[in-house]
Amino acid sequence: MVGFRAGDVPPTATVKFIGAGTAACIADLFTFPLDTAKVRLQIQGETKSPANTGHGPVKYRGVFGTISTMVRVEGPRSLYSGLVAGLQRQMSFASVRIGLYDSVKQFYTKGSDHVGIGSRLMAGCTTGAMAVALAQPTDVVKVRFQAQISAGASKRYHGTMDAYRTIAKEEGFRGLWKGEPGPTSVYNSNNNI
Repeated sequence: MVGFRAGDVPPTATVKFIGAGTAACIADLFTFPLDTAKVRLQIQGETKSPANTGHGPVKYRGVFGTISTMVRVEGPRSLYSGLVAGLQRQMSFASVRIGLYDSVKQFYTKGSDHVGIGSRLMAGCTTGAMAVALAQPTDVVKVRFQAQISAGASKRYHGTMDAYRTIAKEEGFRGLWKGEPGPTSVYNSNNNI
Protein backbone atom coordinates (compact mmCIF):
# COMPACT_ATOMS: atom_id res chain seq x y z
CA MET A 1 0.00 0.00 0.00
CA VAL A 2 1.35 3.39 -0.98
CA GLY A 3 0.88 6.36 1.30
CA PHE A 4 1.43 7.54 4.82
CA ARG A 5 0.84 5.52 7.94
CA ALA A 6 -0.82 7.36 10.81
CA GLY A 7 2.55 7.85 12.55
CA ASP A 8 4.16 9.24 9.38
CA VAL A 9 1.71 12.10 8.87
CA PRO A 10 3.02 15.26 10.51
CA PRO A 11 0.51 17.11 12.70
CA THR A 12 -1.27 20.07 11.17
CA ALA A 13 -0.61 23.64 12.33
CA THR A 14 -3.97 23.58 14.13
CA VAL A 15 -3.04 20.43 16.06
CA LYS A 16 0.35 21.94 16.98
CA PHE A 17 -1.31 25.21 18.00
CA ILE A 18 -3.90 23.56 20.27
CA GLY A 19 -1.48 20.91 21.56
CA ALA A 20 1.16 23.45 22.57
CA GLY A 21 -1.36 25.65 24.38
CA THR A 22 -2.98 22.72 26.17
CA ALA A 23 0.36 21.28 27.30
CA ALA A 24 1.44 24.69 28.63
CA CYS A 25 -1.85 25.05 30.52
CA ILE A 26 -1.43 21.65 32.17
CA ALA A 27 2.11 22.53 33.23
CA ASP A 28 0.90 25.90 34.55
CA LEU A 29 -1.67 24.23 36.80
CA PHE A 30 1.19 22.53 38.67
CA THR A 31 3.67 25.42 38.70
CA PHE A 32 1.33 28.36 39.29
CA PRO A 33 1.91 28.54 43.08
CA LEU A 34 5.66 28.83 42.42
CA ASP A 35 5.03 31.67 39.97
CA THR A 36 2.77 33.42 42.48
CA ALA A 37 5.45 33.12 45.16
CA LYS A 38 8.01 34.53 42.71
CA VAL A 39 5.81 37.58 42.05
CA ARG A 40 5.30 38.17 45.78
CA LEU A 41 9.05 37.94 46.38
CA GLN A 42 9.72 40.36 43.53
CA ILE A 43 7.35 43.03 44.83
CA GLN A 44 8.24 42.62 48.50
CA GLY A 45 10.82 45.43 48.38
CA GLU A 46 8.52 47.95 46.70
CA THR A 47 7.67 51.03 48.75
CA LYS A 48 3.93 50.31 48.81
CA SER A 49 4.22 46.54 48.77
CA PRO A 50 1.07 44.51 49.41
CA ALA A 51 3.10 42.90 52.18
CA ASN A 52 2.81 46.22 54.06
CA THR A 53 -0.97 46.72 53.93
CA GLY A 54 -1.62 46.73 57.65
CA HIS A 55 -1.91 42.98 58.09
CA GLY A 56 1.28 42.99 60.10
CA PRO A 57 4.79 42.79 58.79
CA VAL A 58 4.46 39.83 56.42
CA LYS A 59 7.95 38.97 55.32
CA TYR A 60 8.43 36.42 52.62
CA ARG A 61 11.55 34.30 52.88
CA GLY A 62 12.27 32.05 49.94
CA VAL A 63 9.79 30.40 47.61
CA PHE A 64 8.50 27.78 50.04
CA GLY A 65 8.44 30.24 52.94
CA THR A 66 6.36 32.57 50.77
CA ILE A 67 3.96 29.77 49.87
CA SER A 68 3.66 28.79 53.54
CA THR A 69 3.01 32.39 54.61
CA MET A 70 0.42 32.91 51.89
CA VAL A 71 -1.47 29.75 52.85
CA ARG A 72 -1.38 30.64 56.54
CA VAL A 73 -2.39 34.33 56.13
CA GLU A 74 -4.58 34.32 53.00
CA GLY A 75 -5.60 30.70 52.54
CA PRO A 76 -4.61 28.11 49.93
CA ARG A 77 -6.69 29.73 47.16
CA SER A 78 -4.33 32.73 47.21
CA LEU A 79 -1.69 30.57 45.51
CA TYR A 80 -3.94 30.40 42.44
CA SER A 81 -5.01 34.04 42.30
CA GLY A 82 -4.87 35.00 38.63
CA LEU A 83 -5.00 31.42 37.36
CA VAL A 84 -7.60 32.19 34.68
CA ALA A 85 -5.39 34.92 33.19
CA GLY A 86 -2.40 32.59 33.59
CA LEU A 87 -4.13 29.89 31.57
CA GLN A 88 -5.16 32.46 28.96
CA ARG A 89 -1.53 33.54 28.79
CA GLN A 90 -0.26 30.00 28.37
CA MET A 91 -2.82 29.17 25.71
CA SER A 92 -2.04 32.27 23.68
CA PHE A 93 1.73 32.42 24.28
CA ALA A 94 2.63 28.75 23.84
CA SER A 95 0.18 28.25 20.99
CA VAL A 96 1.76 31.00 18.93
CA ARG A 97 5.37 30.43 19.95
CA ILE A 98 5.44 26.66 19.57
CA GLY A 99 2.40 25.98 17.41
CA LEU A 100 3.36 28.34 14.60
CA TYR A 101 7.13 27.74 14.69
CA ASP A 102 7.23 25.13 11.89
CA SER A 103 4.92 27.17 9.66
CA VAL A 104 7.04 30.30 10.09
CA LYS A 105 10.22 28.28 9.53
CA GLN A 106 8.74 26.98 6.27
CA PHE A 107 7.93 30.55 5.29
CA TYR A 108 11.56 31.64 5.81
CA THR A 109 12.98 28.65 3.93
CA LYS A 110 10.34 28.89 1.17
CA GLY A 111 9.55 25.21 1.69
CA SER A 112 13.12 24.00 1.23
CA ASP A 113 14.23 20.83 2.99
CA HIS A 114 17.53 22.50 3.90
CA VAL A 115 16.96 24.48 7.07
CA GLY A 116 19.94 26.35 8.44
CA ILE A 117 20.49 27.81 11.88
CA GLY A 118 19.66 31.30 10.58
CA SER A 119 16.18 30.22 9.45
CA ARG A 120 15.57 28.49 12.76
CA LEU A 121 16.67 31.59 14.70
CA MET A 122 14.51 33.86 12.56
CA ALA A 123 11.49 31.58 13.02
CA GLY A 124 12.06 31.42 16.78
CA CYS A 125 12.47 35.18 17.09
CA THR A 126 9.41 35.85 14.94
CA THR A 127 7.08 33.48 16.77
CA GLY A 128 8.47 34.62 20.13
CA ALA A 129 7.81 38.28 19.29
CA MET A 130 4.33 37.47 18.01
CA ALA A 131 3.57 35.49 21.18
CA VAL A 132 4.75 38.26 23.50
CA ALA A 133 2.75 40.89 21.62
CA LEU A 134 -0.40 38.76 21.78
CA ALA A 135 -0.04 37.47 25.35
CA GLN A 136 1.15 40.61 27.17
CA PRO A 137 -2.33 41.73 28.33
CA THR A 138 -2.92 38.31 29.90
CA ASP A 139 0.44 38.51 31.67
CA VAL A 140 -0.31 41.99 33.04
CA VAL A 141 -3.62 40.77 34.49
CA LYS A 142 -2.06 37.57 35.86
CA VAL A 143 0.70 39.44 37.69
CA ARG A 144 -1.71 41.99 39.12
CA PHE A 145 -3.86 39.22 40.58
CA GLN A 146 -0.82 37.38 41.94
CA ALA A 147 0.46 40.53 43.64
CA GLN A 148 -2.90 41.40 45.18
CA ILE A 149 -3.24 40.50 48.86
CA SER A 150 -6.50 38.63 49.37
CA ALA A 151 -6.81 38.64 53.17
CA GLY A 152 -9.14 41.25 54.61
CA ALA A 153 -8.65 44.03 52.05
CA SER A 154 -11.08 44.93 49.30
CA LYS A 155 -9.92 43.61 45.96
CA ARG A 156 -9.32 45.93 43.06
CA TYR A 157 -10.37 43.40 40.44
CA HIS A 158 -13.42 41.16 40.80
CA GLY A 159 -12.60 38.77 37.99
CA THR A 160 -10.40 38.41 34.96
CA MET A 161 -12.70 40.21 32.52
CA ASP A 162 -13.22 42.99 35.08
CA ALA A 163 -9.43 43.37 35.31
CA TYR A 164 -9.08 43.77 31.53
CA ARG A 165 -11.88 46.35 31.49
CA THR A 166 -10.60 48.25 34.54
CA ILE A 167 -7.03 48.45 33.26
CA ALA A 168 -8.16 49.61 29.82
CA LYS A 169 -10.52 52.18 31.36
CA GLU A 170 -8.13 53.58 34.00
CA GLU A 171 -4.81 53.29 32.17
CA GLY A 172 -5.92 53.29 28.56
CA PHE A 173 -5.85 50.39 26.14
CA ARG A 174 -2.03 50.58 26.11
CA GLY A 175 -2.07 49.87 29.86
CA LEU A 176 -2.66 46.22 28.97
CA TRP A 177 0.77 46.13 27.32
CA LYS A 178 2.70 47.54 30.29
CA GLY A 179 5.69 45.77 31.72
CA GLU A 180 5.88 44.63 35.33
CA PRO A 181 3.71 46.72 37.67
CA GLY A 182 5.57 49.36 39.60
CA PRO A 183 4.76 50.96 42.93
CA THR A 184 3.57 54.28 41.51
CA SER A 185 1.61 53.10 38.51
CA VAL A 186 -0.68 50.36 39.74
CA TYR A 187 -1.43 50.73 43.44
CA ASN A 188 -4.78 52.17 44.40
CA SER A 189 -5.72 53.75 47.70
CA ASN A 190 -6.09 50.31 49.32
CA ASN A 191 -2.53 49.45 48.28
CA ASN A 192 -3.83 46.58 46.15
CA ILE A 193 -2.43 46.01 42.75
